[in-house]
Amino acid sequence: MNATLAPTPLTAADRCDRCGARAYVRVLLPRGGELLFCAHHGRAHQDALRAKAAEIQDESHTLTSTPASAPADER
Repeated sequence: MNATLAPTPLTAADRCDRCGARAYVRVLLPRGGELLFCAHHGRAHQDALRAKAAEIQDESHTLTSTPASAPADER
């Protein structure tokens, strides 16, 4: 029997493989292994990752706007 376990939630200790920022996207590869990306790099490489990935766990919805990053009309 080949059971698939649900990936654990990403934490602040999980870092982007590309730039080292906090990871919000986990890509589980078909042959095993995973790649971690920040929200920016996850979006930038989304099309290529979908073509290759077995599963993409995207937790970027947990990001919230801060006063410094919110659009001017929201400040």
